[in-house]
Amino acid sequence: MLKNKKTVKIRGALLDWYDSEKRDLPWRQTRDPYSIWVSEIMLQQTQVQTVIPYYRRWMRAFPTLRRLAKAPEEKVLKLWEGLGYYSRARNLKKAAQKIQQDFNGVVPENYQDILSLPGIGKYTAGAILSIAHDQPLPVLDGNVKRVLARLFALKENGASGRSEKRLWQVAEDFLPDTRPGDFNQAVMELGATVCLPKNPMCPLCPLKKYCAAKKLGDPERFPPPKPRTPAKKIEVSAAVLQRGKKIFIQQRLHDGLMGGLWEFPGGKREKNETPEDCLVREIREELGIDIRISEKLMVIKHSYTRFRVTLHVFRVRLGTGRLKPTQCEQWQWVNHEELNSYTFPAANGKIVKYLTQNGRV
Repeated sequence: MLKNKKTVKIRGALLDWYDSEKRDLPWRQTRDPYSIWVSEIMLQQTQVQTVIPYYRRWMRAFPTLRRLAKAPEEKVLKLWEGLGYYSRARNLKKAAQKIQQDFNGVVPENYQDILSLPGIGKYTAGAILSIAHDQPLPVLDGNVKRVLARLFALKENGASGRSEKRLWQVAEDFLPDTRPGDFNQAVMELGATVCLPKNPMCPLCPLKKYCAAKKLGDPERFPPPKPRTPAKKIEVSAAVLQRGKKIFIQQRLHDGLMGGLWEFPGGKREKNETPEDCLVREIREELGIDIRISEKLMVIKHSYTRFRVTLHVFRVRLGTGRLKPTQCEQWQWVNHEELNSYTFPAANGKIVKYLTQNGRV
């Protein structure tokens, strides 16, 4: 670590830069812990410019914790649609309900209490309490890791528990007693706008004369890259199942992947199975009926964090058997214009877009 006097200068330079260069973001106009909390959850795995309109819509719909706690889950998920990682939205609602029940409707200021809320871990707790209440708690996200690794030439990337612990300790040591919330935001801002993963803008950096990685001549060496796990490839068949002018949709089980979202029925293709055979089998297993395939509508390719989906979409009609959905929370027959009232996973959302734009079933 740096000597104390130099550390004080670095902190001062960073805060001065933040005061003059910080972006004008809506959640920076408040010290309300609920508003800050919502922004921090939305910003996980999501770019700032994507989050801004979602944040504004959310705060209009749920300006208070009480409103969120009382809101139907379907409305919560619909407002989240497009941000992905829907467990974040469900956890926000669960945590709001817990705060109403256990903390008299007030976001707790105690670190252990706030950690007890669904969806809040060490990073989010530190962000909320430091920004809203100026508590001296560090934060550690991807941007902070990169800034710290380069500033101090650390060969740490957080890939192991030991590495993560080391970075948390550095973040804690680096944090000043005064303005810790602004300081945390300053480090994150520097990583997001200047100390970029590729082609960092070192000439614009307020810490360039202190940066150990710059002195070594290759800032991009820090932090060392994490080993990458190849995304799993999955092939799926889905049915636009019609009965007259209505389409069958079902809600995914709440405790499963993307739980609570709506989908078109279908499932994963097994080895040596055609997409058509897959769909016939899956519909028989899920709904207890046989189907007649009318036509193939499209093939959709969509990438999630850990897997890539190729989705074969067919228009089908009821065949023999009695409809008995067994692997969903609930199901509906809806007109194509009603589809936008439901929240679908991203790949299924492309089917919805096709059906609503064509204006027919």
